[in-house]
Amino acid sequence: MAEICLEIVGRESPAATVTAIEPCEKNTQAARRRRMQIRRLRCIAGTESLGSPVDLSRKRQRPDISVHPRVVLFKKDSDDVKETTSEQSPRYGMTSVCGLRREMEDAVSIWPDFLKNSAVKHSFFGVFDGHGCSHVAAWCKNRMHEMLEDEVDQLDSGLPTSPMEWEGVMDRSFSRMDAEVVTWGGAAGERRNTTCRCELQTPKCEHVGSTAVVAVVGPEHIVVANCGDSRAVLCRQGAAIPLSIDHKPDRPDEMQRIQAAGGRVIFWDGPRVQGVLAMSRAIGDGYLKPYVTAEPEVTVTERKEEDEFLILASDGLWDVVTNEMACQIVRMCLLNSRRGEVKDDLPAETCDKACSDAATLLTKMALARRSADNVSVVVVDLRMKL
Repeated sequence: MAEICLEIVGRESPAATVTAIEPCEKNTQAARRRRMQIRRLRCIAGTESLGSPVDLSRKRQRPDISVHPRVVLFKKDSDDVKETTSEQSPRYGMTSVCGLRREMEDAVSIWPDFLKNSAVKHSFFGVFDGHGCSHVAAWCKNRMHEMLEDEVDQLDSGLPTSPMEWEGVMDRSFSRMDAEVVTWGGAAGERRNTTCRCELQTPKCEHVGSTAVVAVVGPEHIVVANCGDSRAVLCRQGAAIPLSIDHKPDRPDEMQRIQAAGGRVIFWDGPRVQGVLAMSRAIGDGYLKPYVTAEPEVTVTERKEEDEFLILASDGLWDVVTNEMACQIVRMCLLNSRRGEVKDDLPAETCDKACSDAATLLTKMALARRSADNVSVVVVDLRMKL
């Protein structure tokens, strides 16, 4: 290594330059590389330093997600967090990635301020997994919450008061959504997504559809409506409780319904309706009706103090991660955030970050396990206010 002469000057002394004594080794390429690490220094008597020191121990930060450039992260702004926290609405985090697929066909809809005409605060969460193209899932994202709110507003009571009323509201909302998609616009009068790849193929794509899992979270109940193979899972006191059952063609009751309608379940790379669709219920898919129906299965779950969080995700996650494993990962993230809040008195936004981190971690795990589908995950924190 070459030796360095470091000159010390006074405050009034002219600027000094750093000179190097004759090198102690030959002028080889390796020696030149080592000399490039030498930094020019100058000290002034009576002062500590003139500038910030160079931290040679710093490492380049890795990106948060490097699995695919098309990554969508949604998180509430700090103002929204403060507002909804004061109204006891749940915090949430979401991640949606294209994964190994060529096209992104998932869509996620989140509306914290849902049912504006109701005196009780409700939140809407939806995950839509499209197939054939993306426009049906995108349409559900833009319209499902509007139809559901419209059906609730038409009730005389102003808000469903029983599981039967919630089931009727969900059934009518899904039916309207399906009719609007199948008739290629319906009352909307125009397509809401004009950039999808099937636009130039035909003006009415009957081979396009989407699954839908929707959750309405209120202060007393969690209402989940599912149509397809996306899934909702509740974690209560560490236990994973599925709030929906996947609609697969080989499910005994679904196979019986398909056969009663005149259809068949053919095993071609897995069970498929008419040998085509790998799910028995979906919104759209006009060419497979009535074998594929848009009628949802609805569950109404009473909230308890032991409830920790709710996970909504497309089958890109559930194909490779179990309910129990997903709950363990999210629970770990949320418990760590709670310890941080208690220890360091951090703001409430840390919980939203914990939900987003948990959703991102689940997505990374699905991709690490070679999930072949788009992956969308929503985590909703149901814990009481700290």
